[in-house]
Amino acid sequence: MSLFSSLYIGASGLQTSQNALNTTAHNLSNADTKGYTRQQVQQANRSYVTLSTNPHAVSNKQTGLGTFYSNVKQVRDYFLDKTFRKESGRSMFYQVSTETMEEVESLLGELNKESYQASMTNLWESVQELVKDPASSVTQGLFVQRAGEFLERSVRVYDSLCSYQDNLNEKIKQKVDTINAYGKQLLALNDTIRSIEIGGIERANDLRDVRNQILDELGELADISFSEDKFGDVSVQIEGVDFVKNAICFEIALDVDENTGFYTPFWPLNARFTERADGTRDYDIRGAEVFDLSQEISTDLDTDIGGLKALMHARGDHRADYTDVERNYDSVSQSIVMNMEAEFDRMIHYVADKINSVLAEAAGVKTMDITLANGDVLRGVQACEDDPSGYMRHEDGSPIQMFAKVSTPGYQKVTGADGKDYWVYQEEHLGSADPKAEDPMRPETVYSLKNLQIDPELQQSPSILGFRLADGSEDKATAEALSKAFTEEIYTLNPNVKKTSNFLGFYKDLVTQVTNSGYAFRNILVNQQNTVESTSNAREQIVGVSSDEELSNMIKFQNAYNASSRYINAISEMLAHIINTLGA
Repeated sequence: MSLFSSLYIGASGLQTSQNALNTTAHNLSNADTKGYTRQQVQQANRSYVTLSTNPHAVSNKQTGLGTFYSNVKQVRDYFLDKTFRKESGRSMFYQVSTETMEEVESLLGELNKESYQASMTNLWESVQELVKDPASSVTQGLFVQRAGEFLERSVRVYDSLCSYQDNLNEKIKQKVDTINAYGKQLLALNDTIRSIEIGGIERANDLRDVRNQILDELGELADISFSEDKFGDVSVQIEGVDFVKNAICFEIALDVDENTGFYTPFWPLNARFTERADGTRDYDIRGAEVFDLSQEISTDLDTDIGGLKALMHARGDHRADYTDVERNYDSVSQSIVMNMEAEFDRMIHYVADKINSVLAEAAGVKTMDITLANGDVLRGVQACEDDPSGYMRHEDGSPIQMFAKVSTPGYQKVTGADGKDYWVYQEEHLGSADPKAEDPMRPETVYSLKNLQIDPELQQSPSILGFRLADGSEDKATAEALSKAFTEEIYTLNPNVKKTSNFLGFYKDLVTQVTNSGYAFRNILVNQQNTVESTSNAREQIVGVSSDEELSNMIKFQNAYNASSRYINAISEMLAHIINTLGA
C-alpha cells in the first residue's frame, strides 16, 4: 500500500475521533435536559483490500482502509419505557382522584374551620328550644329561621359540588385538546425523522427524544400502547383504539350534553351519525366512547390508568341527587363528585321528608282511600279533609310543609264522591333515569336540593305553625316528635352501608367516608409514586448521561485523535524524506 493511501487511513481516524468527541460533548451539554437520551457512538472498519490469497495460510494478505463513524444510537429499553408510561399513567389517575377527594373535603368546610355541621347542629338546637316552649312565637320563628339557614347552606355546598364538576369538565376538554395536539406533533415528528433517516446515514436522535417525551406525557394522560415500524414511524393506541397510525391522527372528538354541558370524549370513526343540510353531523356516540366508565376500577384489570380517565370518573356524567341512590347506586358509586352529591342530597331529603311528615301528621294527614266525583278511586294515598281553619294548615286548607317543592305543590285538592274536598299528598315520581324511557323520572316531583325551598308563607309568618291544639293546650307531642326525628338511628349513607345513624350521625359518617377514601387514595398514590420513581431510576440508568463515563470516553477519543494525528505526521515525514532523497 502506498504512503499516500496511508494518509487516508489516518484522516479517517481523525474524522471518526472528531465525530465521537462531538457526540460526547453533546451528551455532556444535555446531561440535565429533560427527556434527553444518552447517545452511544458505534465505529466500524472500512472494507479491506485483499492483496493476495493463500489457501495454506491462516489468513489472506489484506490491507485496511481505515475506520468510519457507522452509527450513533440512542440507548433505551422498550420494556422500561412501556412500564414507566403505564405506571406514570396509574400514578396520575390516583393523583387526580386524591386531589378531587381533598377538594370535596374542603367544600364541606372541614378544612376551613367553617364546618357544615354547624348548620345541622343549629337546626337541632332550635328544635330542642321548641320542645321547651312550643307555643312561643320566638321558638317557632327560630325553628323556621334555622331551617332556612340549613337549607341555604346545603344549597351552597351542593352548588359548590356542581361548580367543581364544571371545573373538572373544563379540564377534560383541555386534556383532550392536549392529546390531539400531541397526536399532530407525533405525525410531524414521524415525517421529519423518516426524511432524515431514510438514507441510513444520519440518525435524528434529538427529534426522537422529543417524540419519546411526548409519549411519556401521553402515558400520563391515558392508557397507551406504542410501537415503531421499520421506517421509524411510531404508532400509538389509546385505550386499545388507533390514535396515530399510517400518517393519520384519529383525533378524539367531544360530545356535549345538552342539559349539563358535560363533555364525553369519543372516536368519530366509530360513531354513527346523521348529516344535516348544512353539512354538520349529529353523532350517536353509544359504543364509540373513549372510556368505558362502567368498568370496575382495578389495578389487576388495568382500568386505573390515565389522568383523563380519572377526571371522567371524578366528574361523572350528570348532576346526581338522592334518587340515584334509590334507583341505581352503582351508577354513581365510582364517581367521587356524583357519589358525594347523591349521598349529601339523600341526607337533606331525609331531613325534609321527616320534618314534613311530622307536620303532616299533626295536620291530620293519614292513609286513606278516596273515591273521586268521576268514579276513580285513589287507594292508599296520604290525604286529609279540606279545613281552612284546621291545625297546621294554610289559609287555603292545605297542610303546612316546612320544606316545600319549588316546581310543584306538595298537596293537590280533589273532590270526592261524597262532595267533600280532600288534600292529597303528591308522591314523588322516581321512574327511570333515562328521560327517553316510557316512565322517566319527573324531577319536579322530588324533594331534592334542586327543588326545595322553605314554605314562603311560613317564612313570612312562622307563627302559623301555632303548636296550640283546639283546646288551647300546647302541642308538645308534635314538638317531641320533631326532636325524636333527629335522634332516630334509621338512616344509611347508601345501600352498601349497613351502619345506621341519625341526622347528625349521617353527616359525620359522610365526612368520615370522605376522609377514609382520601386517606386510601393518598396511600395508593404514595406507593404508586414510589413505583414510578424506582422505574424512572432504572430507566435513567440506561438513558441518563453519566458525567464520569462521558469524560472517560472523551479521554479515549482524544487519545485516538492524537494517535491518528501522530500517524499522519509520521507518514508525512516519510514522504518528505523520500521526496527529498529522490530529488537529490
